[in-house]
Amino acid sequence: MGKVSYKKILIFWLPLAATWLMMSIEGPFLAAVIARLAEPKFNLAAYGVAFSFALIIEAPIIMIMSASTALVENRDSFIKLRNYTYFLNSIITILMLFFLIPDIFYFLTMELIELPERVAQLTYWATLVLLPWPGAIGYRRFYQGILIRNNLTRRVAYGTIIRLSAMAISALVMYLDRRIPGVVVGAAALSIGVTVEAVASRLMSVAAVKNVTRQNDTSRKLTYTAITKFYYPLAMTSILALGVHPLVTFFIGQSRMAIESLAVLPVITSLVFVFRSIGLSYQEVAISFVGSDIKNYPRIRNFALLLTTLVVIVLSSIAFSPLADIWLHSISGLTLDLTEFARIPLQIMCIMPGLSVLLSL
Repeated sequence: MGKVSYKKILIFWLPLAATWLMMSIEGPFLAAVIARLAEPKFNLAAYGVAFSFALIIEAPIIMIMSASTALVENRDSFIKLRNYTYFLNSIITILMLFFLIPDIFYFLTMELIELPERVAQLTYWATLVLLPWPGAIGYRRFYQGILIRNNLTRRVAYGTIIRLSAMAISALVMYLDRRIPGVVVGAAALSIGVTVEAVASRLMSVAAVKNVTRQNDTSRKLTYTAITKFYYPLAMTSILALGVHPLVTFFIGQSRMAIESLAVLPVITSLVFVFRSIGLSYQEVAISFVGSDIKNYPRIRNFALLLTTLVVIVLSSIAFSPLADIWLHSISGLTLDLTEFARIPLQIMCIMPGLSVLLSL
């Protein structure tokens, strides 16, 4: 690999950053919708809990895009990694179905986490609606990895635009009905959006897949053992990282003012995720450009350090100023007491986007 310029890094990274930024918008948007429907405190709390469950279940598959970007180079590797993706998708979907058995679900939510009965009920219906979410995530990320490997990062961004459009339209239609619980509106909009994006990603990758499958080099065969050896550390990384969400939910459920805390958590984390998304999008840049000789690492590192500084400064300028109240109350729809409640945790989390950039690097 030749020496990479900062301009090339920027051009390659911008569509990926735009993709993640657009994805990060759905969290604040749906939280704002839920906050304006009936029983906002209970529904926001249930939405945060259901989403944390969905995140930990999807964790084993979320890194398949990195694996696809790195490993799919010919017909054999395409078929092997596609089969591997379908296998993982099947396992996590079965796991989610097992989790949705009422006796198991209510033991975990009411006995272990100690959620109030109303919040646990709303969480169950939201988690049920999110059933297609993990499998659709794995499917679309596999094909997005192929697009990235073929330098078609703009198509990844186009897929996200389609996802957001489907999510927003479905959320607004259900919002106007006014009879559907807010947490179900949010969960259904997420599932619809990601399913539509998965189909779009497959359609947009048709030419790239044909290009890959024409490469039939039998001297470079990928084995399932090699895939597992490569993917296992990536999967464990995402499981550990996303496992934080249900763990935090458990401790919040045991703490003082649990309902208020669970209600503001999705609003705070969705804002922080807007800035974290910039860092998360940088992982594919490092995978694509560092190279086995690591000679491009200094420029990749310097670019990352600049991003780290920028995201922390911008989020801090919101969290430590009156802009926080505008976001939390006027835009997100939190009541004044919940807005006050959310301010300090938002300030504490200002460093997280910078750490996300460094972790991706």
